[in-house]
Amino acid sequence: RLGKATGGVIAIFYQSGREVIETVIKNILPFMAFTSMLIGIILGALGVIMGAFGAHSLKPLISPESLNSYHTAVSYQFYHVMAIILAYLLYQHKPSKYISFAASSFIIGIILFSGSLYILSTKAVTGFENMTIIGPLTPVGGLFYIIGWSCLFMGILRSQK
Repeated sequence: RLGKATGGVIAIFYQSGREVIETVIKNILPFMAFTSMLIGIILGALGVIMGAFGAHSLKPLISPESLNSYHTAVSYQFYHVMAIILAYLLYQHKPSKYISFAASSFIIGIILFSGSLYILSTKAVTGFENMTIIGPLTPVGGLFYIIGWSCLFMGILRSQK
């Protein structure tokens, strides 16, 4: 009797868990993909602004090494905006949690990697010279880029099954 009751409770929890996962896959992941695409478009526009600012306003104010770092931030931002757009298009064709997570990882990577390089390369002008916490964010952002590409790879592999 106790075994049957316990089995019934476990079955209820199992079914509830399946319903939650189904809801996430059907409702939340498509919203995440759409939101990631919108954020990617905004980050693309910001990349143009940051690139123009660097080329026209910052050039006389910062060292060539800092300008090179700034250029790296802009370049990586654009590469990964394109990766977000690719992830969104792939998601529209074959929805996958991996592809959705890839787009989110690329966004986090842009914020941490490019954002920290923007701050570090302009610290002589902005006065952020004593912000030592910013330096370690660059490799963490790079790690998110790697996670994003790995998730995109897994999403494409899984979509072939």
